Amino acid sequence: MDLGCDGPISVAGGEEPSLADGESLAGGNGRAGNLDLDLNGDRLREECGVFGIYNHPEAAAITAIGLHALQHRGQEAAGIVSYDGRRFHSERRLGLVGDAFSDAGVIARLPGDAAVGHVRYSTTGETLLRNVQPLFAELDAGGFAVGHNGNLTNGLTLRRQLVREGAITQSTTDTEVILHLVARSRKPRFIDRFIDAIRALEGAYSLVALTNKKLIGARDPLGIRPLVLGSLDGSPILASETCALDIIGARYVRDIENGEVIVIDEEGVQSFKPFPEMAARPCIFEYIYFARPDSVVGGRSVYQVRKNMGRVLATESPAHADVIVPVPDSGVPAAIGFSQTSGIPYELGIIRNHYVGRTFIQPTQSIRDQGVRMKHSANRSVVEGKSIVLVDDSLVRGTTSVKIVQMMRDAGAKEVHFRIASPPITHPDYYGIDTPDRDKLLAATHDLEGMRRYIGADSLAFLSVDGVYRAMGFEGRDPVKPQFTDHCFTGDYPTPLTDRAGAVAQQQLSLLAEAS
Repeated sequence: MDLGCDGPISVAGGEEPSLADGESLAGGNGRAGNLDLDLNGDRLREECGVFGIYNHPEAAAITAIGLHALQHRGQEAAGIVSYDGRRFHSERRLGLVGDAFSDAGVIARLPGDAAVGHVRYSTTGETLLRNVQPLFAELDAGGFAVGHNGNLTNGLTLRRQLVREGAITQSTTDTEVILHLVARSRKPRFIDRFIDAIRALEGAYSLVALTNKKLIGARDPLGIRPLVLGSLDGSPILASETCALDIIGARYVRDIENGEVIVIDEEGVQSFKPFPEMAARPCIFEYIYFARPDSVVGGRSVYQVRKNMGRVLATESPAHADVIVPVPDSGVPAAIGFSQTSGIPYELGIIRNHYVGRTFIQPTQSIRDQGVRMKHSANRSVVEGKSIVLVDDSLVRGTTSVKIVQMMRDAGAKEVHFRIASPPITHPDYYGIDTPDRDKLLAATHDLEGMRRYIGADSLAFLSVDGVYRAMGFEGRDPVKPQFTDHCFTGDYPTPLTDRAGAVAQQQLSLLAEAS
C-alpha cells in the first residue's frame, strides 16, 4: 500500500494513501502500476503541484510554463482549465507537461485570461484520465474548477457520507469531495460556500480554484502544503513553489498563510481567515526532499537548508574518508555542506543518467537487477581505492541503497560509509507523500546496526531530529509545540486520521475500469 496523491480511492486533498487493498482516494496523485520498480523503489514521491493566474491574456500558456517548473511534484498527469469570460475550457492529459502542453494547438484550445493547472503523481492503483485535475463541475452558481495538493485524512469518510446521501461520484480522488461539499452548501455567496466546504476537511491541502469571476487559493489550518502568491505585470498568480514564479519572470509577493483563503477578482486580492488561529506546522519534507532546490519555502532557501543539514550531519556523525560522494541528484546540497564542514573533498563519484524514462520496461528479474546501474553509474576514477562517504537525503526501504553501496564496492571503493541527511523514517505519511506501510520502512523494522548490515555499508548514520531543526535555524524541536510536521520521524501526526481509525478503512470501494 502506497500513500500519496492519486489512486484508486485514496482520500487526499489532491490524493491520499490507500486505506485497504484496492481502496484509496487519490488527492492529487495515483500511481499507474509499478512503473519504477528498482529505479525509484526506494524514493519518496510527492503529491502534486498547483498553479493559477488571473487577468492575463496568455493565461493558459503561462500556466503550462508554471506547471513545467513544478514537474518534480508530479510526473504522471497534467491538466489546465481556463475561462474566457463566457465558458470554461479543459485539457487534461496523462504524461509530462512538456508532452501534453507543448503543442500550440493545445494552448489555443484554452482561451481566456484566467486559468488553473495541476501536475499529479499517482501513488496507488491506476492513473486514469478521470482522476486528472483540475476537476470541474457545473454548480448552480456557475462553473467551478479545483486543483489540490495534499491529502485529506477524512476524505473517504466524507465521500461515503455523500454517496449515502445521494451524491454520484465519477473519480477516485478525494478532491471530488470538495466539489460536492461546495455544491451542497446553502450559503448565499460562493466564497462562503467554499469556506463552508473546507471547514469539513481534515488533513493537508493547498487548493487553487477557478470560478467565472474569481481565482481562489487556500491552505489547511496547519499550512502543511506550500502555496505562494506572486504577480506578473500586475496579474496575480498562485503556485506551489517560488520556482514557478521564477520561470515566468513573476515577482514573489508572499506565502499564503496557514488557514488562509485568498480570493482574487476584478476588485483585487482579498484575504479571509475562517479558522481559529494556530501555529503553522509546514511539512519538513518540503525542505528535505520535495521542493526544488532553487525555491524559497516559508522564507527559507531550500538549497541553503539542505546544505545546512549536511553541515550538521558532518558535525553529529563525522567520518574518516578520502572523498564525499553525493547520491544524485537529491543528495547533492547536503553532500556539499558535509564536505565544507568536514574538509573532505567533494567529488562526483556517481554519475546520473537523466534519460532513463519512468516507464522503462523491465521484463525479467535479470534486467530489473540492472535498474540502478541504468540510472546511476559509478565514476571509477573517483572511488577506486578510496574510502568514501555516500550522502543521501533519506532512506526509505533501503533497496536502492543496497545496490548503490555494492556499485561503489564493484568500482573499487575501499570503504563505503553512508550518511543520511534526515532522521530515520519510522512512520508512513497520510498527507500526500507516497510512503510504504510501516512494515516496509527499513528504520521501522531494523535498528541502526541492522540497517547498516542490510545496506552493506561500513558505517551508517542519520541526521538527528534536533539536527534537522538546527539546520532550520532553531535550537531544536519543541516537543510541546513542534515547529514542523515531522510525523515520519516522530510518529506525531498533527491532525486526526479519521479514515485510518474508522471501520471505513475495512470496506472496499468499487472502481470503474476505463481506457485512458
